Amino acid sequence: MKSEKVGKNILEVEITNISKHGFWMLIGENEYFLSFSEFPWFENARISEIADVKALNNQHFFWEKLDIDLTLSMIQNPEKYPLVSK
Repeated sequence: MKSEKVGKNILEVEITNISKHGFWMLIGENEYFLSFSEFPWFENARISEIADVKALNNQHFFWEKLDIDLTLSMIQNPEKYPLVSK
């Protein structure tokens, strides 16, 4: 028996809103708020840079223009991943 070829990633990820405090990210059916105080790398980014996010899989997200990688665990529990530099 031969396995089917792996298909492309169909997980949808979208930035739904950006405010002066942070932005909302829709991952599948769940929406998360990423505050600039917890994710300072995005604070001075352009809207187009924040919106250009790729789901590498259902647990890993990448902003190529900003060179930022985040996992779903980091987004859900930022307090478990303290900032080591700013």
